[in-house]
Amino acid sequence: MSPTVFREGEYRFYFFSREESRMHVHVCCAEGEAKCWIEPEVKLACSAGLTDRQLGAIQKIVEDRRDEITRAWNGHFSR
Repeated sequence: MSPTVFREGEYRFYFFSREESRMHVHVCCAEGEAKCWIEPEVKLACSAGLTDRQLGAIQKIVEDRRDEITRAWNGHFSR
């Protein structure tokens, strides 16, 4: 299961339910995908198919919505 946390523009932000325990979020769009660490700081973990411009936009969205992602992570993984 990979629940959607939110969508912004062309991007879908989501979690994989059975993956590593370090807080992170996955992002996808038609061109590719990325994974961003949330802790200890927002940082790109890996990506495929995305331009530097897209990665910059994703980084900003994750930074701006970090609290929302953290709440969703805690809610999803505390079950």
